Amino acid sequence: MATRLATWNINSVRLRMPLIEDFIAQHKPDIIALQETKCRDAEFPSADFKRLGFPHVAINGQKGYHGVCVASRVPFTRIDKREFCEKGDARHIAVTFEPGVLSGDAATLHNFYVPAGGDEPDRDINPKFAHKLDFLDEMEAWFKKEALAKGHAVLVGDLNIAPLETDVWDHKKMLKIVSHTAVEVERFGRVQGSGPWVDVMRRFVPPNEKLFTWWSYRSANWAEANKGRRLDHVWTSEKLSPHAKSLEVIRDARGWERPSDHVPVVVTFVP
Repeated sequence: MATRLATWNINSVRLRMPLIEDFIAQHKPDIIALQETKCRDAEFPSADFKRLGFPHVAINGQKGYHGVCVASRVPFTRIDKREFCEKGDARHIAVTFEPGVLSGDAATLHNFYVPAGGDEPDRDINPKFAHKLDFLDEMEAWFKKEALAKGHAVLVGDLNIAPLETDVWDHKKMLKIVSHTAVEVERFGRVQGSGPWVDVMRRFVPPNEKLFTWWSYRSANWAEANKGRRLDHVWTSEKLSPHAKSLEVIRDARGWERPSDHVPVVVTFVP
């Protein structure tokens, strides 16, 4: 039986619960990984998810900022959370599913919200950018130490980097813009290689084609301008990669009422 896994930077889960409900009704995901939930665990709308058919919820939240969660129709056997850079930020959560959900083996889903990095791509003058680079370095070291991608694993989330030239609307104009700078792309490649992780989205959309998941609020006519970036990603371990069968980027969601600036990405897995 197929399992539909969605990842979405929701930019406030309580504010956009109506959009989540519409998304569930239209696209019927089985597992939803959200980033930037922006609420403490006690304030998370778990009852709404249960009402919508998602009784299994794992939360790592904090007041007003960041926050990640996984809501699932099917149970998970384990929940893990990891803190990065000793900041106390809620930027990671992992859940493990029994065999038959994502593949024929038990599989762990990691949900990440990587720091955005501020506006100035210089770690010496911008602490937010320094934090982002340090976060990526810590991800790489952890993946290598624990060999997280050696088994059956999926990594999703807002990684806040558009690595390929076709992941941004204009490569040359974006080279000095945080999310597409050379130093970020180089670290992104090291993190991906530390698995090694498979870039599932680019299995379905060739690297020479444009692919975006984010459009700025600053653009009055985002659809016509189409100045997007691919900041949201789905990676799998090499063993799990063959079980990913299809990809959907729900671009229309950017035009919904009071939308997030990110759109959902859905990958269907067949065990």
